[in-house]
Amino acid sequence: MSDKPILNQAILETERLFLKELNPDIIFNLFNFYRDDEIKAFLGLHTENELEIERMRFERGLTTFRISFKNFLLVDKKTKRIIGRTGFHAWYFDHFRAELGYAITDDDFLGQGYMTEANQAVVKYGFEKMDLNRIEAFVAPYNIQSLKILKSLGFKEEGILREHYFTNNRIEDSICFGLLKREYHK
Repeated sequence: MSDKPILNQAILETERLFLKELNPDIIFNLFNFYRDDEIKAFLGLHTENELEIERMRFERGLTTFRISFKNFLLVDKKTKRIIGRTGFHAWYFDHFRAELGYAITDDDFLGQGYMTEANQAVVKYGFEKMDLNRIEAFVAPYNIQSLKILKSLGFKEEGILREHYFTNNRIEDSICFGLLKREYHK
């Protein structure tokens, strides 16, 4: 029998995807008990640089006494490839709210509705299983595809956060979106 902990995951299922949970316990066990090649395979990482970024996030600390996360790897049912991630990268459990973040990491799957499909399941999970009252998302004004996804899920635009996000060596504005449990329609 292996001395490695079992990585218990909630698995959500949609028409074309399995969504495999990532939480602080799973990440802790991966980086403390598994080899680099096993970590890369589990997380769907392709390069050493991607692994080092994940390791740096782990070493810096993934949670605090009031903030945690619950993310999901998107696994295509046909190919079994990990094609992206979605979930709540900032979960304020004392306040019953979380921030939704997502990305397709395999260009072969862009523009085919996978992220909308995955986020429908994740939003439902957030309201029904995590007891969230509010889900929020922050999007760059030029990210047209992401804006469409949020609007299709029923998120409401709430305003602009000026100079809110640092990316590509510059500070950018974010459009703030929110969806409340009482507004959510399954």
